[in-house]
Amino acid sequence: MSSIIERYFPELTSRQREQFERMGEVYREWNTRINVVSRKDIEQIDEHHILHSLALVKTGLIVPGETVLDVGCGGGFPGIPLAVYYPEVRFTLVDSIGKKIRVVEEVAGALGLTNVRAVHSRVEELDGGRSRFDWVVSRAVTDLKTFVGWTWGRTTYGILYLKGGDLSAEIAEAGRRTEQLPISTWFAEEFFETKKVLVLPKR
Repeated sequence: MSSIIERYFPELTSRQREQFERMGEVYREWNTRINVVSRKDIEQIDEHHILHSLALVKTGLIVPGETVLDVGCGGGFPGIPLAVYYPEVRFTLVDSIGKKIRVVEEVAGALGLTNVRAVHSRVEELDGGRSRFDWVVSRAVTDLKTFVGWTWGRTTYGILYLKGGDLSAEIAEAGRRTEQLPISTWFAEEFFETKKVLVLPKR
């Protein structure tokens, strides 16, 4: 598996190590058919996509037995890496673009993930608007205020949002208590210098 994943997560089981190693391979294969990661970025998938997704693990907030909704999951980030790390957490990955959900389904199948449900839908229409999840996660699909509007009623514990840059104005506009956790606290690579996990707790 990628040494960068192993460096920061030495506790992984042999099964998880195999899945993370296979993950990069499967995404590279699929990216030649459906462009879910930019062409120039696909060779950096371990750092820029898989490890970035796993920053949510470092918060310590998601625990076994919970449910997580990944909104605007694209090709499966952060949901797919999280599903490998948390085999006892149930993940629903939703995206409004059907071909991206097809990639999620194919990657989950190739990795043998049984804790992933992929749904082609807008989040507002998911499960007829009825379902709730312990956590909502996402990676910079829109501004924070809009995202909160889409998802606040869907979560019990809150939102974990991956985003970078100066977010003070965006956080103020969203109007919710928000903690900014710098990813550079956990990962030393230059890529993470300005990237953060935003935690919007409901309690």
